[in-house]
Amino acid sequence: MTASRTTGIGFTSQRTRDRMVERLRDKGIKDEAVLAAMSAVPRHLFVDEALASRAYEDTALPIGFEQTISQPFVVALMISALRASRESGLGKVLEIGTGCGYQAAVLAKLAKEVYSVERISGLLTKARANLRELRIPNLRLTHGDGSEGLIQAAPFDSIISAAAAQELPPALKLQLAVGGRLIAPVHVNAGKREQALCLIERTATGYTEQWLDAVRFVPLRAGKQ
Repeated sequence: MTASRTTGIGFTSQRTRDRMVERLRDKGIKDEAVLAAMSAVPRHLFVDEALASRAYEDTALPIGFEQTISQPFVVALMISALRASRESGLGKVLEIGTGCGYQAAVLAKLAKEVYSVERISGLLTKARANLRELRIPNLRLTHGDGSEGLIQAAPFDSIISAAAAQELPPALKLQLAVGGRLIAPVHVNAGKREQALCLIERTATGYTEQWLDAVRFVPLRAGKQ
């Protein structure tokens, strides 16, 4: 990968990336640390070259295997919700659904450690290739069933899911540390397509739950392939 591919030129330049960040700020993202992380991570590395000129649009884009790279606003919104009012930051993070690796790269700028699980082996291979040039030391990728979490590395201070569940898998809540937060898209009505972000915090006595914006994500599937 050449230096120009990493840094970007024209539609993939740092200037274009900064304009994306300004649009996120205008749409209400106030966490400057999140905005700085998204300014630093070259999103164009995570989409096919044919789509590179659209990498900094505020839209989801296809990445193959019937999956998408999430809309930048949604990435920023979810990570900001995990960080809100937490002086300790994200701590140790579990990401469900590595996808192309973009969100994992952003998380790694803000967390002590990031563990990311992807069920589709071909997509995980693609993510590893996308991330290789960035040399991120605190990011670990795993091929596995995200609905089961990653028990060998639990508990986690933060958990984020990039796929929508009909109901939140119990394993994810159990692997959340006391004081930790989990954010995931969840179907609002069983059997229907409406989804919303659910923010869960684990307390010493149980869990609190807060519903945020309506979203649209690919479904969370069990098993791996």
